[in-house]
Amino acid sequence: MAKSKGTKEDTWKLKTPPGTSDYQMYKDVKDGKDVIVCTVGTTTLLYDARCIDDLHKMLKKHGDWMELGGADEQKPAKEGTVEAWGRSATNPVGGWYGLKKGLRGRFGVYIPPLMEELGLAELEHNPKNNRIRAK
Repeated sequence: MAKSKGTKEDTWKLKTPPGTSDYQMYKDVKDGKDVIVCTVGTTTLLYDARCIDDLHKMLKKHGDWMELGGADEQKPAKEGTVEAWGRSATNPVGGWYGLKKGLRGRFGVYIPPLMEELGLAELEHNPKNNRIRAK
């Protein structure tokens, strides 16, 4: 289980799947909505907090390893990846889990390590092309 509480005072301290970048996340409420705040250097991203349960359910249903496929919002996501699902019109929120226009991408980079931290998934930590599967 997670060592941190995932609060602003006790953030989750995470690394991108290849282990090359550090970042922090915590749960918060913004405009009445539960969010995950992700701080990477001086950049702050926001994700709809329901992405954790939704992604876990999708991965369970998928039943096998799935490529992460992280991409910036302005770039297309590779089909069949966590990134593509995180912005698909067919996911449970009907689109982007990222909430900050211009910074809605990178779902496949920053959310999977949190899933691993929370004990919900296994994650590969290779230099490139990492995959995830539900626990």
